[in-house]
Amino acid sequence: MDIRQITPRYFVSPQIDPSDMDALRDAGITRILCNRPDAEVPPSHSADAIRAAAEAAGIAFAVQPLTHQTMVPDVIAKNRALGLDTGDVVLAYCASGTRSTIAWALGQAGTLPADEIVAAAAAGGYDLSNIRPALDQPFV
Repeated sequence: MDIRQITPRYFVSPQIDPSDMDALRDAGITRILCNRPDAEVPPSHSADAIRAAAEAAGIAFAVQPLTHQTMVPDVIAKNRALGLDTGDVVLAYCASGTRSTIAWALGQAGTLPADEIVAAAAAGGYDLSNIRPALDQPFV
């Protein structure tokens, strides 16, 4: 697993495996947010397969598939509600963690200073400097 911390309660990662659940629970993750569409993964890694493993381990699970085309205000607001706004310690995953990080950043736009958003993403290994201008005002 390649878990990257964005905030004290929000982490992102590339695709996770059903066998990762005990380690995620032991790391303090209380909610998993799947941002990866099922069309990108084999059935063994579908949202349903990950959900079953997560729930068996006592971890809450939510699904909000994202593509670059679906990162619109309503979808980003729902993504934030399913993850960050829950008060859980969240692991959001997609193919590389980039979409999950961008979704987090857009959900924080206008709430946190843009430089702080870009710095948090960078600390997690994601360069969002190219979308910095969009982070100066609310997206949702």
